[in-house]
Amino acid sequence: MKLNVYIFLLFISFKSFSQIENSKKKQDSIKKEDLNEIVITASRRSEKIMRSPISIEQLKSAEAKKMGSPSIYEALENVKGVQIITPSLGFKVINTRGFANSTNVRFAQLVDGIDNQAPHLGAPIANALGANDLDIDKIEIIPGTAAALYGMSAINGLANIQTKNPFEYQGISIQQLTGVNHVGNIDRFSPKVYSQFNLRFAKAFSSKFALKLNASSTGGTDWVADDRTDLASNANASTNLYGTDNPAYDEVNGYGNESANRKTLNLNGKNYVVARTGYRETDISDYDIKNYKADIGLYFRPKKDHELVVTYKTALINTIYQRSNRFRLDDYTLNQFSADYHTPIFQIKAYATAENTGNSYNMRSLAENMDRAYKSDDKWFADYTTAYKNAITNGSAIADAHKIARTTSDKGRFEPGTEAYEQKKNELININNWDIGAALRVKSTLVHAEGLLNWDKAFTSFFEKIDAKLLSGFDYRTYIIVPDGNYFINPVNPSENLTYQKTGGFTQLTKDLLQDKLRLGATLRIDKSDYFDVKFTPQFTAVYSPKETISFRASYQNGYRFPSIFEGFSNVNSGGVKRVGGLRIMSDGIFENSYTKASIDKFQSQVNNDVNTNGITQAQAIEKNKNTLQKNPYTYLKPEFVNSFEFGFKGIALDKNLFIDADFYYNAYKNFIAQVEASIANTTYPTEIPTALYSKNTQNRYRLWTNSKSKIYNYGGSLGLKHRLDETFTALTNLTYTKLDRTDDKDGLEDGFNTPEFNVNGTLIADNIWRNLGASATARYQNNFNYVSFLVSGTVPAYWSMDAQINYNFKKTGIIAKFGGTNILNKPYTSILGGPSIGGLYYLSLVWETKKI
Repeated sequence: MKLNVYIFLLFISFKSFSQIENSKKKQDSIKKEDLNEIVITASRRSEKIMRSPISIEQLKSAEAKKMGSPSIYEALENVKGVQIITPSLGFKVINTRGFANSTNVRFAQLVDGIDNQAPHLGAPIANALGANDLDIDKIEIIPGTAAALYGMSAINGLANIQTKNPFEYQGISIQQLTGVNHVGNIDRFSPKVYSQFNLRFAKAFSSKFALKLNASSTGGTDWVADDRTDLASNANASTNLYGTDNPAYDEVNGYGNESANRKTLNLNGKNYVVARTGYRETDISDYDIKNYKADIGLYFRPKKDHELVVTYKTALINTIYQRSNRFRLDDYTLNQFSADYHTPIFQIKAYATAENTGNSYNMRSLAENMDRAYKSDDKWFADYTTAYKNAITNGSAIADAHKIARTTSDKGRFEPGTEAYEQKKNELININNWDIGAALRVKSTLVHAEGLLNWDKAFTSFFEKIDAKLLSGFDYRTYIIVPDGNYFINPVNPSENLTYQKTGGFTQLTKDLLQDKLRLGATLRIDKSDYFDVKFTPQFTAVYSPKETISFRASYQNGYRFPSIFEGFSNVNSGGVKRVGGLRIMSDGIFENSYTKASIDKFQSQVNNDVNTNGITQAQAIEKNKNTLQKNPYTYLKPEFVNSFEFGFKGIALDKNLFIDADFYYNAYKNFIAQVEASIANTTYPTEIPTALYSKNTQNRYRLWTNSKSKIYNYGGSLGLKHRLDETFTALTNLTYTKLDRTDDKDGLEDGFNTPEFNVNGTLIADNIWRNLGASATARYQNNFNYVSFLVSGTVPAYWSMDAQINYNFKKTGIIAKFGGTNILNKPYTSILGGPSIGGLYYLSLVWETKKI
């Protein structure tokens, strides 16, 4: 089947180069769409895409509607250089140029220039607070660092969703999309209905005042995460217990049986690693999706080219979210207020985003504490020991004795589906302490203000004389977190809110030379954040356009990323491991006195192997292997830094039938923000530390945010082709190559690159095949890649999938019908380890629009 997708993509590429039409109508269309297309995100001012100083991609709503994806947000997967991962059906994450993860703090997401992140995460909850499909005009994406102009968390890229202005786009639009997934019994569900409703109302009451209202709802049944791969497959290798015989068995999507829930038991002279039983995600999670969002905007134009926009947005989220653990988000709310006043000379913008996690809960903590609710760890392991020895005495084989011991110890356990289980579950998800409960209770607010000044518009005559443009901007942001005593605390004053402030500004100068064929640009940004010194970020760009249809570009820039709230200030107990922010104010003394988990795990394994195979005592084995233990070499957080070099080309070729866009980049990172696990022994006597670190009961375990000691390099490039084959057919194809080059120190601490080396997709779009009938098909392939996270690490298998749709415009009634599907061959795949298995989604979308109100 993999061959099929290659044939499809090669066909598109071949057609792109071989079929040349010379009609004047088509040439004019190419010029209009690709030469004169205006973008604003690349340099924060309007400019033709051909003259953009850095790589920028865009997806217009009109083009996305012709693709098989049910929404424009999901259609971003077809854009050159973009990687989409899917932790759940209701939660998709955008990334570019490597280092992807389910909470992508290195990639910013804006709506009309307003950050729509969830404050405590430092990253967006997918498109939860974004615009609905009916209101999106286009999405512009910078696939690379945008820190010089935007600061915030745009070190890897930025997406700006641009909505429709009600003065220009008036009317009522209604969309009902009804679909079905879980077809073919690929998991525990029979086919389930998926529904999405969108409403847009926009009216200009006069030349000065307009109103816009949007509302959306999404409902369905999520994809299921049920990977049963054993993460502790070698825990009992020295006793030849593997697979279902392994008493430390730890499924990927089973929780409560992780490292923190395991203990080494000496049973009849042998050391065995034994885990508590835990629960599968399918037993403890709710897979219902119920997401709602709405916004209202008031638009006022006091005079020509002046506009004031006041907006309120709200979202209610019920879905699954993934990072180091999997979470069920229930009654999770986001509210945002914004005001934006802009003229050709200046812009002033301010907004506040409030977050409340509602009744959300941590699945791992729920599983752990469901087990402990009927029997403590000490009692369970004691019962296990007794039952095992009794089984051996009665003649059972070792593997059978372990199974008997587990069955005996599990008597009285809360069983999924029973009334007692549901009652206990409801109790635990409302306890905001992960040592005994599972609730996620965070309230936070982000307050942001920024301004822009176009000096060349304010002093037109001067800047026209020197043929230059000058833009300056500033921004201020503060995060306000309400300490909940579990997830966040205020280390200085527990009764006060926790605050974290950042401020910055930039100046950008551009100059045209060689009769406007060469445009040079220079930007200098300065940033200051609490707990860190001032940082400077330069950017230098050059664009050479020898003629209208050809453009070469080159840029150098660097960028800083300050730690997010969670990276800096977290204070979470989870499964016996305390996750602590990397700022000194949170983790003072821990780095200096701890030993790395990697060395402790190796030490414990060596001790167990010597006891089980060499016949020495545990004390002798500890003494023999104590030098394996390594002190924690890491320290308190510093800002992350990247140097980025980029080259690109845009052009129209083959008698102006083919649009080509190519780019190449090379990045060098240092002080990469990542996590390390370490433990402090419950003793200050050096001779007793090895013994203390052998047992989980005599050590304090931590997961700390810190900086990798490695210098990390990655490079890549992408090629996009767009060819209008004739007046009916248009072919789009792109190839992205992304490579982790090397790490200087290879300490293994950097976040996983988590990105496929090759990603290729192709789309064939047909307009007006017959009357108002259109259709499209998309094929997509990515190779396998290594994925590293604290939830699970391993290899994400390669996959390919196909999307398709047919559409018909009933012009008399104003209804557009679209029947389509994603992954139409229903070949399940995963885009992220620990995440769900994604099958086919088939839908019918009906859109009704009128410009008359």
